[in-house]
Amino acid sequence: MNRVILLGNVGRDPRIRMADGTTVAEFSLATSERRHQRNADGSVTELPELTEWHNIVMWGRAAEYAEKYIRKGTRMLIEGKIRTRTWEDRNAIKRNITEIYVDSFELLPK
Repeated sequence: MNRVILLGNVGRDPRIRMADGTTVAEFSLATSERRHQRNADGSVTELPELTEWHNIVMWGRAAEYAEKYIRKGTRMLIEGKIRTRTWEDRNAIKRNITEIYVDSFELLPK
């Protein structure tokens, strides 16, 4: 099963484009993880928060919604699939990108 659920904050305003007559929205989402370390004496030490950045892709009506309402800093819950694609840049160097294709989402209060 290819399913991912992310809760985080939008890192940049969506970039909107058309692909085969369908609206596509792309933006980044930051998720953070609080970490702790248990010491030998039983005490707990807080470690720096770990932030991961995810490339988000929305299609069709969801992308049109994103264009109107999603902005940098928006808190979101996203459910989707992980996709990895490869392409060649202008210098003939192979590039890879991992993206989250959104199936459903919810905007959350800050």
